Parts: sequence; C-alpha cells; structure tokens
Amino acid sequence: MQNQIRIVSTKKLSDKQKQTLLSADFSVFDEDFIRIQNKDFEIETINDYLIFTSQNAVESVLRNKRLAEIKSRKCFCVGEKTKALLEENDFEVVADSDYAAELASLICNQYAKNSFTFFCGNIRRDFLPDALRLVEITLDEIEVYETILTTHKITFTPSGILFFSPSGVKSYLQENKIENEDCFCIGNTTAEALKYVTPNRIIANQPTVESVIMKTIEYYRQ
Repeated sequence: MQNQIRIVSTKKLSDKQKQTLLSADFSVFDEDFIRIQNKDFEIETINDYLIFTSQNAVESVLRNKRLAEIKSRKCFCVGEKTKALLEENDFEVVADSDYAAELASLICNQYAKNSFTFFCGNIRRDFLPDALRLVEITLDEIEVYETILTTHKITFTPSGILFFSPSGVKSYLQENKIENEDCFCIGNTTAEALKYVTPNRIIANQPTVESVIMKTIEYYRQ
C-alpha cells in the first residue's frame, strides 16, 4: 500500500495494543528503547508514607526481603497502573494522581508534617523531591531500579513515533533523527523532552499506552 501510515513504538506493545494499530491499517514497528534493571537495596528506616511514581519501582520493591514491613505503610503514587499494581499486592494507596506535580501539591498541602520514603529509578525527575524538600518535608530517596537505554536504528521514515518516557526520547535520538514525523507522547514530561527537537508533539488524553494508541488513530483519521 503506497501511502500506508508507518508507526514506530519505542516500547514493545502487547498483542492487543499492536492489533488495534494494525486494524486501523497502519504498519507497526515496536521495540523496547529502554530496559529496566531491578537493583538490590537496603532500607534502614521506613518513614510514615511511601511514594511510587512508576510500576518499575513497585516491581523492584516486591522482591525486597523486608516487603512485609514495607507494606505496613500506606502509599502515594503516580499513574493508574502503578496504583493497580500496588493494590493487587495488598498495599494501601492513600492518593494517586496522573502527574508527579499534582501529587507533590497534595502532599505539600495536606501531609507536610509527615515523613516519606520515595522509591525511584536512577533517572528520576526532580520535581517531586524538590517540591517536598522546599517545604522541609522529610524525604528519603531509595534507588530501586536502573533505566538502561537500548536504542535501535530505524531504517525507514516513519509517519509517527510513539513515546512513553523522556528516557525513550533520549534513546531514540541516539541513533535516529526526527524531522517531520508526528510524535505521540504519553504525557507532558515526555512531550517536554522533545521541546527543542520538534514542534510536532501530540499528547495523549490520559497517560496510558492505550490512550497514546487511540490518539494516534484519531489523529490520522481526521
């Protein structure tokens, strides 16, 4: 097909996710542009509450030998899927939000007298820890996973590229240029990583893979 829409996804899609794009008559190349490696970590003291901003952090904490003790604390988290994973594993979630900035605002306004343990990766965003420290909230950060860039050279010109994290953007740009391609982003922070690269940034309605896919289909159907 001459003018078929060619999509590159910087994350391996599930069969169902990929099929949604194929059913819309797109061709799809999907590969993981980042790899997550869990880290062994020690915890000296566990604060009043826990903070998780990704499923990767939850996965790593589930392997820790002090899991039962960690679970005795309630948590705050970013993302629906992070919340779902925590609740499936019997953690109690006090509050969740789509973005770290919203979560930081809630904690600073309502929980300033409490202490927090933040489980994060090696490439974490500064916004949340900076916001909490600014109002002198006790915060311990524990690095529980590492993000490793695993770039792939794209040998054709895609119509659109799907991005799911700032690290994915960084990895893609190691081997590839972005010229007129449409870039579909899972959220604002990912779009921000492309700010100086391209004006063609389209942000999904919700920060989920499915929402990025739906946004892509809607965009090309217009």
